[in-house]
Amino acid sequence: MNMWHERFQNEAYVYGTDANEFVKSVADRLHAKGKTLALAEGEGRNAVFLAEQGLQVTTWDYAESGLAKTNRLATERGVSVQTELVDLNDAQWTPEAWDQIVCVFGHFDQDLRLKTLQAVKDAVKPGGYYVSEVYSVYQPPYQSGGPKDLQQLYRPEDFLQVFHDWKVIHFFMGEVTRHEGALHNGLSHVIQILIQKPE
Repeated sequence: MNMWHERFQNEAYVYGTDANEFVKSVADRLHAKGKTLALAEGEGRNAVFLAEQGLQVTTWDYAESGLAKTNRLATERGVSVQTELVDLNDAQWTPEAWDQIVCVFGHFDQDLRLKTLQAVKDAVKPGGYYVSEVYSVYQPPYQSGGPKDLQQLYRPEDFLQVFHDWKVIHFFMGEVTRHEGALHNGLSHVIQILIQKPE
């Protein structure tokens, strides 16, 4: 049983049921009714929101309890989300399979992080998007959420080097205030990115 499975077993939604503010702010830029993958999606708050916008959404997470809560939230909201139990270390990626991929606060050790970003680059269709908000390496002193291990936090070059040939629509690194359930609360230091794969 992994840490995330244990964390999500509580009845309450650890990070709340409202979508991340950045995801909400860019949702209208995504391909309407597009095939969307939400990575490391946890309890499903972003996936369910995107499904409410008409997108066809699949979530990957390796916490069975999180997937169960995703399904519950989707049912409560009257939408459908496909949930798949996937450990990103062993993920089977299909080239050019997704109109967009979304990853919110998906934090992994450096090797898996770079492996996953490269896989994302290959798996998005031409003209498709990658959307992400994550904690930066400057986050730990803020004490408002996220990993304490610097190896699991992001630097701008993680994105800019992998996606050097993609169109940058939005890129931001700096302070935002987040109130997402019990564990993301207060002033935070994040990186936000919305980028598009060349046609």
